[in-house]
Amino acid sequence: MNRGPAHRALLLPLTVIVLIPSALLQVFGGGLVARLSDSELALGPGSALLAVGGLLLMVRTITLLHRIGKGTLAPWNPTTRLVVAGIYRHVRNPMITGVICLLGAEALFFESWLLAGWATFFALLNGVWVPMKEELDLVTRFGDDYEEYRRHVPRWIPRLTAWTPPWDAPDA
Repeated sequence: MNRGPAHRALLLPLTVIVLIPSALLQVFGGGLVARLSDSELALGPGSALLAVGGLLLMVRTITLLHRIGKGTLAPWNPTTRLVVAGIYRHVRNPMITGVICLLGAEALFFESWLLAGWATFFALLNGVWVPMKEELDLVTRFGDDYEEYRRHVPRWIPRLTAWTPPWDAPDA
């Protein structure tokens, strides 16, 4: 069901993480360049930790979806296999967790309530979209295996110990 190059799937997170925050700062917050040249940016351990953690989650998610799921995070090129390996044994939607971490890092970095508002809106939007659309699609595509997985692994906040599925899932 591959409907185009896998790199096109990066359009979604890049739009959310780069284009929309840049546009918000440009229109409402004095512009991205002006904010970057401001000497009072809050590049502290909090924003750095959120940014690194978010990026690691995103890279790992994309890798697992491609390698094991044989697809991407994009709705036009979905996975053909249920991914229950690596980070997916701790959290069902690591991509959204990673994006929210990055949006939080941006809000801290730019000391921007506007970007904090965007991060909150994005989190709330996904709080509706994921259970109402994405998870229903996964139930349709993967049936009882996804239902079992969903019962044991939280949506966004990772569990401390990896869940081991009752079937033989490849790990990466």
